[in-house]
Amino acid sequence: MTPTRGRDTARLLADFGHQLPTLPASAPPAREPRLFPSTPRRGPRRRGRGWSPAGAPVSVWRMTSDQAPVFWPLIAAPGLPPTGAQMGIDHLSGGSFYADPNGWVLDDAIPVTNPNIFAFGKPGRGKSGTVKAFCLRMMDFGYRTLILGDPKDEYEKLCHALGVQPFAIGHGLGARINPLAFGPLAQGWGDLPAAEAQRRAAIVFGRWLTLVRGLVGSQRLGDHRVPFGPTDEVVVKTALAHLTGYTAGNTQLTETTIPQLWRLLDQPSPELVAACRYATERQFLDETRLLRDALGQLVSGALAGLFDDHTTIQVDWTAPIQSLSLSRLEALGDEAIGIALTCLNSWGRGMRELAAPGDLRIVVRDESWKQLRLGPDAVKSFDADLRLSRRDGDIQFAVAHKPSDLLSAGDAGSQATAIAKDLLHLADIKILHGQDQAVGEELERLLGLGPIAQDLVTGWAMHGKGRALWCVGDRQYKVATILHPAEMALAYTNDALDAAR
Repeated sequence: MTPTRGRDTARLLADFGHQLPTLPASAPPAREPRLFPSTPRRGPRRRGRGWSPAGAPVSVWRMTSDQAPVFWPLIAAPGLPPTGAQMGIDHLSGGSFYADPNGWVLDDAIPVTNPNIFAFGKPGRGKSGTVKAFCLRMMDFGYRTLILGDPKDEYEKLCHALGVQPFAIGHGLGARINPLAFGPLAQGWGDLPAAEAQRRAAIVFGRWLTLVRGLVGSQRLGDHRVPFGPTDEVVVKTALAHLTGYTAGNTQLTETTIPQLWRLLDQPSPELVAACRYATERQFLDETRLLRDALGQLVSGALAGLFDDHTTIQVDWTAPIQSLSLSRLEALGDEAIGIALTCLNSWGRGMRELAAPGDLRIVVRDESWKQLRLGPDAVKSFDADLRLSRRDGDIQFAVAHKPSDLLSAGDAGSQATAIAKDLLHLADIKILHGQDQAVGEELERLLGLGPIAQDLVTGWAMHGKGRALWCVGDRQYKVATILHPAEMALAYTNDALDAAR
């Protein structure tokens, strides 16, 4: 016999007149639509049609967001708007890559707070081609280019193609640059209100003090740089105010030069001695001897006759490009070129004061590491230029071989090294061309690149010119710069090697 089952709870309650509520019958689960409904799951069961007797096993993978593009290349960083210079192909998205630094700053959706650019790369990896292509293509959007020091005449072809003759600076040449030039801030000085005159004076004297501090600090006292303290700053600022007529309240200020500053300090007037709070002229001379000797070396040293007189060149600021060539100074060594770059940077900053609205300029600073090696004060001068980019709208474009070049400004842990390291954060846009493996490890340490980004720089970017990892804020783009044949001729820098064949 089949055993009888007892009554369940619902039946027991029903016998006593109680009915439990019942759940509605659930609909059967709908089958997920197939991607290819006309094709069997295992393929058509015919010869040569890919039929499989068993389904493929499903594997589960876990990975981070920077590893996912390895398996799914279409997963990339958010795209940038198609504005500015079209530089080439973004290999992560497959689309075109556009560079618009000032536009990125104005777009809150893009993590960029300043338009400055640092370009790093091993020689021969296409840095100059990328820089020239960027400058040339941004001209269509109203930008002009200023090359503040071209140590190797790499931009000479580009200037000639645009109908501009670079200014050559060197011994025996007629070009002179006065780094203590007033610039446009001196225009209409006599008609300025007192508050505006004081504001402009603070800007001018601040720029001059930064320059003199960098020039004095570039000189050596044994193994150490010549110090420039608060007392030296007071002496220099007071002397400059006397030379220009600012102390006397002149309505027309007089432009001065570094030799005139040195001569006044070497033969001080009673008014200068009293204004600097020295008891006697002898005390003034004794306590400023190191400062005067450092300035004297600049007046009579290797660069004598180049930056110690009034400016003799007439710059056409409406031209598409202007370049100051320093190739004639190459035989003097890296330190002399670094001092020349410091002088040119101060002069260029003065010329860009009170720029007209819409007068946008790309300021290229090639071989910038030579200036940074002059010590902490030279680093501060370069730092001041980068910090002004948001105010005047200029794009500061610094070019170097590797990030550690910036850290050669001083010993490990020194103030100069700390400031130079901070310079990397004053440029929200970094273009990383191909590098060796050892430099790739530097990039990881200094810039915090992930392992995949590091492999792009040391692997993919080394296998073709113009390939680079563009870091736009915290976003990364794998970009290959595409040059027009005409641009290739302008960007070619191996003429000397070709002549040696």
